[in-house]
Amino acid sequence: MTTAQKGIIDICIRNGDCSIADFSKELSVSVPTVTKVVSELIADGYLEEKGKVGTSGGRRPNTYGLNPDAGYFLGIDVARQHFHIAIADFKGEVKFFIQDIEFVLEASAESFRGMCLKIKEVVNASDIPWNKVLGVGLSLSGRVNPEKGFSLSYFVSDDLPLKDIFQRELGAPVSIENDSRAMTYGEYMGMGRASDRDMLFINLSWGLGMGMILDGNLYYGKSGFSGEFGHFPLLDNNVMCRCGKIGCLETGASGSALTHWITGKLKEGRRSSLSAIYKKNGEITLQNVLDAVEDEDVLAIEGIGAMGETLGRGIAGLINIFNPGLVIIGGRLIVGRDYLMLPIRTAVNKLSLSKVSADTKIRFSTLGRSAAAIGDCLLSRAKFLNQIS
Repeated sequence: MTTAQKGIIDICIRNGDCSIADFSKELSVSVPTVTKVVSELIADGYLEEKGKVGTSGGRRPNTYGLNPDAGYFLGIDVARQHFHIAIADFKGEVKFFIQDIEFVLEASAESFRGMCLKIKEVVNASDIPWNKVLGVGLSLSGRVNPEKGFSLSYFVSDDLPLKDIFQRELGAPVSIENDSRAMTYGEYMGMGRASDRDMLFINLSWGLGMGMILDGNLYYGKSGFSGEFGHFPLLDNNVMCRCGKIGCLETGASGSALTHWITGKLKEGRRSSLSAIYKKNGEITLQNVLDAVEDEDVLAIEGIGAMGETLGRGIAGLINIFNPGLVIIGGRLIVGRDYLMLPIRTAVNKLSLSKVSADTKIRFSTLGRSAAAIGDCLLSRAKFLNQIS
């Protein structure tokens, strides 16, 4: 795809349907040249004529926009015991979102192949022709190197990147990404991009992750492992993190930390709607806790508040460092809503520099559980169009 073709598609993604004059002005390219490039994109099936637009006088110009039927992009968000699939058309509009497809992915080529068969079954059931799939984005938790296609959580060998296995089995270009960065991109291409080109996304789930949009681009860091917010050594709690270090922020602000905190309170004899579950099973799950929060259980709400205060301290530090226009909080734990947001805002107001944080907005995710899968779709499209490497 030529630079001019890419430029026109970029404009359509940002601004929607445009006229030849709009393209010419944005690209600083002559009208005849733009007309030729638009004709090429129509011939290739990427653009289509959208009709005439009204003007204050004179001839009404034709407008052109992305052809939604040019192809589809899949986004696959892999969790511990299931995965979600989003299917988006060429315009980036989500046509299907299928969640909680049961599958426990293991670090073996056989398991990967099994997931690929499941993916094809789901797509075929959605009446999407497989030969119209232009790209697949796959996101996983943990450390992921998108450039080399490796996931350290699902590692087979140095000679067999996860990306290569999926690409071979699915017969389409595949990219892999960390789930927090995929969620970040999905949110940014929605409400974030309209607000600010510097945005932080906090993924508050079983662990604690982060994605960063800096100057309108996903930030990866030198080795592709940026965003390990959960492993910032902030706490003096002498608690060992799953990474093997002591005092990581994740040990005080995450789903695992919240479950551990409430379990400790139940052991001490605190009364809660969770008491019967703990007495019967000897343990509670994160889902039990989240259900209790939604049912306004006092102990669960107290735990959410304590975790929110700890997370707010970390976010205050991020705001002081990055001075972002927007911080979005997503992940499973946002069911706490105000019980979570109030202590976060209180800590940020108390601990961040007021002149730095004055223009920072803190909001909850609008995409919820679909954020990573949608982000995967849009990242796959961006890579197909060579918008990002």
